[in-house]
Amino acid sequence: MACLCLSGGLIYLLPFLREVYYIPLQEALELSNTELGVLMSTFGAVAMICYFPGGWLADRVSSRKLITFSMVGTGLVGLYFATFPPYILSVAVHALWGITCTLTFWAAMIKATRNWAPCDQQGRAFGILEGGRGIAEIASSTAFLAIFARLGSGNLGLSWVILLFSISNILIGVMAWFTLEDEKEEGGRLKIGLSEIRNVLKTPVVWWISLVILSAYSAYWGSFYFTPYATEVFLMSVVFGGAIGVGKMWVKPVAALGAGFLADRIGASKTVSGSFIILIFSFAVFIFTPGNPTLVMILVANTAVASFAIFALRGVYFALLEEGGLPFALTGTVTGVVSVIGFTPDVFMPLAGGLILDSLPDDLRYRCLFAFIALLCFIGFLASLMVKRTALAPGQPCYERLVLFSRPMQKSSAQEVEKNRKEER
Repeated sequence: MACLCLSGGLIYLLPFLREVYYIPLQEALELSNTELGVLMSTFGAVAMICYFPGGWLADRVSSRKLITFSMVGTGLVGLYFATFPPYILSVAVHALWGITCTLTFWAAMIKATRNWAPCDQQGRAFGILEGGRGIAEIASSTAFLAIFARLGSGNLGLSWVILLFSISNILIGVMAWFTLEDEKEEGGRLKIGLSEIRNVLKTPVVWWISLVILSAYSAYWGSFYFTPYATEVFLMSVVFGGAIGVGKMWVKPVAALGAGFLADRIGASKTVSGSFIILIFSFAVFIFTPGNPTLVMILVANTAVASFAIFALRGVYFALLEEGGLPFALTGTVTGVVSVIGFTPDVFMPLAGGLILDSLPDDLRYRCLFAFIALLCFIGFLASLMVKRTALAPGQPCYERLVLFSRPMQKSSAQEVEKNRKEER
C-alpha cells in the first residue's frame, strides 16, 4: 500500500507542474499562456481517451507490470522534459504522460488497491490510498519546492525539480516491480471479451457509480474557487486566499482515511450519501453568506467542512465497486467506464466556472456557481441512494455477488482464447 500511495501521489506531479510552477515553467519553455494551456489540454484529452482501454488492459495484464511500466515511463519522459524541449516536443511529452498516467496506470492502481484488502475492508483500503497519496504529494512538493527556492527559483532550480520528480518516479517503479503482487483470479485468469464489456455497460449500478464520481469530482473542482472567492468576495489578501488553498491539502489525508474506516462500518454507499448531504448544506452556506470581512470565520469553517466532505468522497467512492457487487475480474473494465464518465468535470467544469464568473454581476456570480455545484451534489446524492439499493450489506460474505452478467466467465484454454479473438474480429 505504501508503494501504491507513493506511485499514485507522485506520478501526476510531473504533468501538473504548472499548478505550482506556472510562471517559472512558462519562462523556461518560453511559451505564451495559450501555449502552456495547450500542454495541459493535450494531457487531459489523451487521458480521457485512454480511460476506457486502460480499464480493459488492467483486466488483461497484471497491475505490477502496468504500474512499473507507468512509473518508469513517466520518469524517463520527465528526464527529457527537464532539458526544456521546444514547444512541439513539449506537447508530445504531455501526450506521452497522458498514456503512461492513464492508459497503463489509473485502472491498474484501482485494481491493485481492491486486490490488496479483504472485500469487507474496501473502504479503508481506498481511504488509505487517497490519504497516502495526499501525504506523498504534500511531502514531495514541499521538499522539492524548498530545493527550487534554494537554487534561485530560476531555470536551474526548475530543471532540478523535474529531474528529482522523474528520478523518484523511476525508483518507485522499481519498487513496484519487487513489491506488488500479481492478481490471482479464482479458477485462473478470466477472458474479458466484447460480451463482458457489453454487459458491464448494461449494468445499472455501473452508471449510478459513474454519476456519484462525476458529482463528487465536480465538487472537487468547485473547491478550486474557494481561494478567489475569499479574495474577491470577502476582500481577503492573496496570502490569505493561498492559505485556504494549502489548508485543503492538509485536510485530505485525515478525511479520506476517516471516511474509509467509516465506510467499512456502515457501508460505502451510506458514507457517500452522508458526504453529499454535508456538501449540499455547505455550498448552501456559501450561497447565502454575505461577503462581509467580519464573517470570515464562517468562510474558514465552511471551507474546512466542504473540503472534508469532498476528500471523504474521493477516499471511498471506488469502494462502491465492491459494495455494488461488481466482480473483481472486471475491476479494470468497470474502472475504465466509470472514469470516462466520472472525470468529465475536467472538461466542463473549468468552462462552466469561467462562463458563470464572466457573464454574471459580481453579487450573483459566485452564488450561481456554488448553486450549480450544489445541484450536482444533489444528483450525486440520488445516485448514491440507487447504489445503496443494490449494495451488499456490511459484513455480508464477499463472494455473494449480484448476478450481473448474462453468461458465466470461465477459465480460458489457449484454443478458447484464439476462438474468442476470431469471434471478436
